[in-house]
Amino acid sequence: MASQAATSFNGNIKKALAGLRRINLEGLRWRVFDAKGQVLGRLASQIATVVQGKDKPTYTPNRDDGDMCIVLNAKDVCVTGRKLTDKFYRWHTGYVGHLKERSLKDQMVKDPTEVIRKAVLRMLPRNKLRDDRDRKLRIFAGGEHPFGDRPIEPYVMPPRTVREMRPRARRALIRAQKKAEQQQQSGNETRKGKRKEITPEVSA
Repeated sequence: MASQAATSFNGNIKKALAGLRRINLEGLRWRVFDAKGQVLGRLASQIATVVQGKDKPTYTPNRDDGDMCIVLNAKDVCVTGRKLTDKFYRWHTGYVGHLKERSLKDQMVKDPTEVIRKAVLRMLPRNKLRDDRDRKLRIFAGGEHPFGDRPIEPYVMPPRTVREMRPRARRALIRAQKKAEQQQQSGNETRKGKRKEITPEVSA
């Protein structure tokens, strides 16, 4: 079954299966995240919670009890605001003056899987368990993956809670709406007045 699932996968199978032998897969659940239309930071926080095992009642910080996480459609992830052009990834080659940078937009074109991987890894604690948790994270740019023979469970993202508008902002919004309605009404009245003035001239 594993070979059939691997052969039907069109991506880099060597990269997809790398490091699986070093993971004890007994008792682990295979959770599937669909990144299509999801906000990057909110998705990454949910993945980090599952990878660490914080969604289990048996969670302990010194043990790696997290589940396997498969992320699909990484190329369709969304960001808010102007992060697509204003967010930069920076690294240094080690040579003098060789500080490199790449915008989020360019990184999405080059390799969208690294965007989600970096977001998740930077939410994990920097300790000895970090590399093992990184191996449990499998990210794919499209909707295909080579783990069709595993007992896969789709992860349902929690509903987004929108904070209520503050009273001052609500009052300002109401004033702006009333002002727009008044301007629209006054504009309609002036148009009607002009039509009334024009009609007797035409009849005469």
